[in-house]
Amino acid sequence: MTSEEPPDHVRATFGLQSVTPVSLGDWDGGWLLDDVVLSPVADHARSAWSARVRETLAVDGVRLARPVRATDGRYVVSGWRADYYLDGVPEPRHDEVVSVSLRLHEATAGLERPRFLVQPPVAPWLDVDVFVAADRAAWEAIPLRSLRGAGAPPPTSPDGIRSMELIGQLATLRRPVRTPSQLVHGDLFGTVLFNGLSTPGLTDITPYWRPTAWAAGVIVVDALSWGGADDGLLERWGELPEWPQMLLRAVMFRLAVHALHPRSSAEAFPGLARTADMVRLLV
Repeated sequence: MTSEEPPDHVRATFGLQSVTPVSLGDWDGGWLLDDVVLSPVADHARSAWSARVRETLAVDGVRLARPVRATDGRYVVSGWRADYYLDGVPEPRHDEVVSVSLRLHEATAGLERPRFLVQPPVAPWLDVDVFVAADRAAWEAIPLRSLRGAGAPPPTSPDGIRSMELIGQLATLRRPVRTPSQLVHGDLFGTVLFNGLSTPGLTDITPYWRPTAWAAGVIVVDALSWGGADDGLLERWGELPEWPQMLLRAVMFRLAVHALHPRSSAEAFPGLARTADMVRLLV
């Protein structure tokens, strides 16, 4: 999705006032100015956190987009962030994306849990609140219980209602998990950049506090549902800790996002429902 061109004062604050922006069409609606990408941010706290982490984090076999600070030292200015450009495009190299995830999470294992990951969703709901609520739905004893009084409208579309029904059914298959949580990137599908044999690139980190195998499970669920992945992807990563239970929570998470997000499309549901059926058989 292409955003409106970054305003003049934002470009000036990042020292880019004399450069003509070129729309990238990706990078979260980013604009390329020489070797810097300006992108609109959905959540200031998460964007500033990601920039701080990416500024110094070293990950084996992964290129991270390093942030560009504004002239006054800020990472985010009037809802925009700046990063050095990485070449490459997302490709359906699903096993490689899972491998990137595992290497990334070795590097993030020592990071502390940010305060914003503890905060519940609040009205009026923003995009980030949908994902917070969906994440909790997959783990709390009664899925979506935390939504009561949080201002979220219940789904009314047939696929949204069906998603809620599936979540309830899948919840009965959950068993306690012992794998510890840590800081993970929960949205790697379609965001890893490939350029031939070059080292894969990553432009952002979307933080969650969950086991690393759950983050891998989200990639697999997304790849099977919408990325044309072969069914063997489910089995190839079966040695990851508590894999069936992590897949179960990953597909519940995605079903909850589908049910809650106002821009969910009915066309996205059949692939997700098929993946849910596959995970159910594995559990």
